[in-house]
Amino acid sequence: MIAFLFSCNNATCAVPEAYREIFRGFEEVVASTEGWEPGSLNLAQGFAMKFRTPLVHGDVTRLLIDLEKDGDSRWSRFALKLPELTRPKLADRHERPYRTQLKQRIAEDLRRHYAVLHLMVHTDAATDGMILLETPVGGELAESFSNAWRSRLVAADLDVRQVKGVVINPLGSELSAAFPSTQYAQLKISVSQSFFLEGRPWRWDTIKKLLLDSLALVGDEVPVSAPEYLLTDPR
Repeated sequence: MIAFLFSCNNATCAVPEAYREIFRGFEEVVASTEGWEPGSLNLAQGFAMKFRTPLVHGDVTRLLIDLEKDGDSRWSRFALKLPELTRPKLADRHERPYRTQLKQRIAEDLRRHYAVLHLMVHTDAATDGMILLETPVGGELAESFSNAWRSRLVAADLDVRQVKGVVINPLGSELSAAFPSTQYAQLKISVSQSFFLEGRPWRWDTIKKLLLDSLALVGDEVPVSAPEYLLTDPR
């Protein structure tokens, strides 16, 4: 009994009307891969539809506020043009609700299921035709899913790299600290943008279907044990 949660931090390059002035003359930068991750929302929506669960995703360009970072690193060279008192308001309007929604979803899923697999969906402009799977420090349950998923994807002749025991990002660290690793499996997938933007080395629709179908099979393969409190004799 495992629940699936899908999130997409850098889903869009949208800029609210109130902040468009700081990007005037730099619209092409906002629309580039510096401002968002092309294909990430499309892929995340595919996962959410496949598993029939609501998607949690960012609603503004990361050049306005980077939802997966903390402190001053959240602000791009453009966001730093804003008055100092404005930036906390941005965090209250976009970052705080996003993180709160993720935590509430995880907590609710764990009340109803033995475990939750949280897939953080990304696309990567720096790689070519590659898929990267990353799991956090101490994430043994996440590693079990990552291992099983990689095996299926490699069998389909995909270039899949796996990195274990990493600090995925400040947002991931915050969530990992809030929930037990035996029940909360955090897995980050980064898919090369060459699939989405150029249709190589595989067509986007083909690679997306393969990712969705293979994860569904992995969800049935990885054994998940009931937490100890559910195994305790109530007498």
